[in-house]
Amino acid sequence: MCVGLPMRVIAVADGMATCERRGETARLDAMLLADVAPGDYVLAFQGSAVRLLDAAEAAQTDAALDALAAAMRGEGDLDRHFADLVDRTPQLPPHLRGGS
Repeated sequence: MCVGLPMRVIAVADGMATCERRGETARLDAMLLADVAPGDYVLAFQGSAVRLLDAAEAAQTDAALDALAAAMRGEGDLDRHFADLVDRTPQLPPHLRGGS
């Protein structure tokens, strides 16, 4: 399974971004991103920063990854990882909604 991880940029130089996630740092190729700066969040995948994230999306992605880890440990209550979805009625995207 391939999974991208949200990381926070702490430094940028020569097309590379030094990023942090949960106390660990990594140097990522940032050439795919036009304007990346310290403080930004990026999606890291196979040694590259592939796209910018806002802080909320980074937090939601981390929560989903935490839920996956909890499920793999056999934990049953995964709702706590999806506070943004619990008690929310799912909505179809506009292109899938029936016409009137």
